[in-house]
Amino acid sequence: MKIGVVGCGYWGSKHLRVLRAMRDVTGVVAIDASEQRLAEAQRLMTDVTCARSLDEVVHDLDGVVVATPPRTHVELASAAIEAGTAVLVEKPLATSARDARMLVEESVARSVPLMVGHTFEHNAAVWKLRELVDEDDLGHLYYVDSARLNLGLYQSDVNVVWDLAPHDISIFNYVLRARPTWVQAWAARHAHHFLEDVAYLRLYYEDANVTANIHVSWLDPCKVRRVTLVGSRKMAVYNDLASEERVRVFDKGVLESTDANVQAMPMSYRYGEIRSPYLNFEEPLSVQDGEFLACIRDGSRRGTNADAGLAVVETLECAEISLHEGRQVALEEVSEQHVQLWQTTAP
Repeated sequence: MKIGVVGCGYWGSKHLRVLRAMRDVTGVVAIDASEQRLAEAQRLMTDVTCARSLDEVVHDLDGVVVATPPRTHVELASAAIEAGTAVLVEKPLATSARDARMLVEESVARSVPLMVGHTFEHNAAVWKLRELVDEDDLGHLYYVDSARLNLGLYQSDVNVVWDLAPHDISIFNYVLRARPTWVQAWAARHAHHFLEDVAYLRLYYEDANVTANIHVSWLDPCKVRRVTLVGSRKMAVYNDLASEERVRVFDKGVLESTDANVQAMPMSYRYGEIRSPYLNFEEPLSVQDGEFLACIRDGSRRGTNADAGLAVVETLECAEISLHEGRQVALEEVSEQHVQLWQTTAP
């Protein structure tokens, strides 16, 4: 298969590296309007061919990876789908629910595979979190929480919510096998003139009866990549920056005290062992791109997650409305009644 990568920046260059190493790929085309980026790509990867625009090569490709700024995703993905070429779009799928829905509907109408680059859906640590929830290992989930913080990288076309929160929304949707019912968001601009660089999101999942809290920031002294699940029986923490023991399960919790003494503590605390489950870890980007190639090879949408990508964009749009109007926003305000086109395939 011959695969094109549109956008040879930070993330596009990672796709180039991964795709070149895959057995089914006979050729990789780097596509970028910048001569400097193309020259750098070819200097580092001499077997890569180059093109200045997708239009030049789209009909010669079996698949396209779109790794450009979010506001360009719809135009490029649409062009690939129209040409009958399978497409993997980096997150977020689009910058509005309407555009995301249009891409999903186009891909279904033309029977063209459409994937969204939510790499955490292909991450062994996130699979383990889902397994813990599915098997009721944690008990009843009280709440879930995430923090995705760093000093940078500031973007030029989307705020911190659209840049970082897609990761955590996709993780929670995947782990809980649900979509949020409503969203509330708070954000502020500090170092940037017109884009929010710090934000807090609160999501409520009615089906799972769980509240999710998401903290994202481009303006924090510490790099943090942490997801926490707190249950009635156990708690789990996934630290993506840990070199070992990325997932730790804590056998600890609280119980209401039965002591009638009014001076007694109102809760009793239970402490048990901490274990780190074994993870058969592979690079998530490699797993994701391999699944994309399998869809092209099979001519199916078996492993695509386009509907999951649409749900993430709907959630982000609700957060954007909440920021401007200062209220809870229900997903049904931006969703249309549409048939579930496909569901994320569990690993």
